[in-house]
Amino acid sequence: MKKTKKSMNLLLSGLLVTALLTGCSANTTVENTETAAPTETEITEIINAVEENENEKEKGGTPPEKPDGNGPGGAPGGKPGGKPGGSSSADLTYSAAAEITSSANESGKSYSSSTADESALIVSTDEDVTLSNITVSKTGDSDGGDNCNFYGLNAAVLVKDGANVTIEGATIESSADGANGVFSYGGNGGQNSAEGDGTTVTIRDSKITTTGDGSGGIMTTGGGVTYAYDLEVETSGRSSAAIRTDRGGGTVVVDGGSYTSNGLGSPAIYSTADVTVSNATLVSNLSEGVCIEGKNSIKLIDCDLTANNTKTNGNATFLDTIMIYQSMSGDADSGTSEFTMEGGSLTSTSGHVFHVTNTNAMINLEDVTITNKDDDNILLSVCDDGWSGASNIATLNAEEQELSGAILVGEGSTLTLNLSDNSSFEGYIGGTIINESGKIVSDSVGTVNVTLDSSSTWTLTGDSYVTSFNGNASQVISNGYTLYVNGTALSGTK
Repeated sequence: MKKTKKSMNLLLSGLLVTALLTGCSANTTVENTETAAPTETEITEIINAVEENENEKEKGGTPPEKPDGNGPGGAPGGKPGGKPGGSSSADLTYSAAAEITSSANESGKSYSSSTADESALIVSTDEDVTLSNITVSKTGDSDGGDNCNFYGLNAAVLVKDGANVTIEGATIESSADGANGVFSYGGNGGQNSAEGDGTTVTIRDSKITTTGDGSGGIMTTGGGVTYAYDLEVETSGRSSAAIRTDRGGGTVVVDGGSYTSNGLGSPAIYSTADVTVSNATLVSNLSEGVCIEGKNSIKLIDCDLTANNTKTNGNATFLDTIMIYQSMSGDADSGTSEFTMEGGSLTSTSGHVFHVTNTNAMINLEDVTITNKDDDNILLSVCDDGWSGASNIATLNAEEQELSGAILVGEGSTLTLNLSDNSSFEGYIGGTIINESGKIVSDSVGTVNVTLDSSSTWTLTGDSYVTSFNGNASQVISNGYTLYVNGTALSGTK
């Protein structure tokens, strides 16, 4: 008979009382009471009654903890541990050391807060506000969790309620957990794909530094809008992307500047929104370079991106530079995730350059200089990882693009590879995949469809296996290896 710890404790307590009552008769008179030790049958009945009561409580009591469904770029204990839910911005009481509630044009002012759950500055108005050459300092940790991540609690600067704020020449420092630098909250209550209330932050020629966990540089949620020009942003905490978004999404447009992240689970960009970055330097010194979660996008134009992802975080079991996934946490709708990079450079010093799992991903590359410094030289992996609930599907479109390295497509996963406009691929396609801990994730290739236009080539660096090949066999340079199409060696290769 299985006995719970609680039921045994109750049983022992009952037996102890009985024993005490029985044993005290030598020195103490208990009037009109006769107490005997319980029989074996009575003990069994007690145990059954207690366990039945416990089982009934379990059926209708507290549900099990939410499973870990998060990923590398969100809050501590969140993206990469479960997130508490059920709150909304309507439930919050915001506080700030200073608050602007009407049209204003301020210059040279300083704002500071050292109090937990208090912003240094809140702008809450549907009018225009201009802040020039301001200095902002925020200390005072928050344990507000999603209230910090979704709604801007404890942010150094919080903009909300439809405000249109322009910030120029600012110095903003945050040294607290849950204290994002500049937070644009669009008021949609964290409803993904819902319109925001028009809240817009335009910030230029400013410096933002954060050191705490869960403290991004520029943060956009709830349908907010952020325009950032020529910023210098550096974050050091865990789950503190330099360009950070979360539930409810929004629009982020960045031009120029440098964005550096140093913490675990802190890519240079974490997108649950539509993010476009041009002419910027993006560096991640410990985590992925960029992450896209669910039906969201990142577009990089003439940017230089470098990532040195040397430690897995949360559910992740691979190291990678461009991670595209769906956590199923509710922070992003499911659908097609899209990563586009035009021009610029992409340097991956550790792990796979691209990794797609648990989502449908579209990767578009045009004239990007890709440098892979990892010894395994894996360009792309499409396979199972630490999340479930969706398929692993990827499309890689290369235009005027040089690609090199292994492409690995796990069993049950799908890749469509399209090479056009004088693109070239030097590498092989296979399905044997081993994650960072040494576990074999796949030992056979999934579904792979390859199309080469008449101007593009594929040079094999190993035997390769695809489901379909669309192009002229002479465009495949065998290099002593064999391309198998649906199990049959392709003839006519060079």
